[in-house]
Amino acid sequence: VQLQASGGGLVQPGGSLKLSCAASGNIFSSTYMGWYRQTPGKQRELVAMITRSGTANYADSAKGRFTISRDISVNMMYLQMNGLRPEDTALYYCKYSGNVYDYWGQGTQVTVSS
Repeated sequence: VQLQASGGGLVQPGGSLKLSCAASGNIFSSTYMGWYRQTPGKQRELVAMITRSGTANYADSAKGRFTISRDISVNMMYLQMNGLRPEDTALYYCKYSGNVYDYWGQGTQVTVSS
């Protein structure tokens, strides 16, 4: 499975961005898919995930501001981010978790700054 993340950019505090993750395979075959983020010197952290059944889970920092979704028909996953804060600045990765292997996209940079 190959993943291509896109949609990052520079946005002012309080603004919104929608990230997209295009998968080369059938995303319904995944155990779950998720969005992670990483800043220099820190470990990659989970932002949001969506299970095969469609259940969404969020990190506390994302609850109420971010929404994860997917379109199985076109093998796409999304992350709608509202109310962005400077601390949301990071490289965002999408992940496909299969039964045996995990796959990662290349990352898309989100910068929240005035």
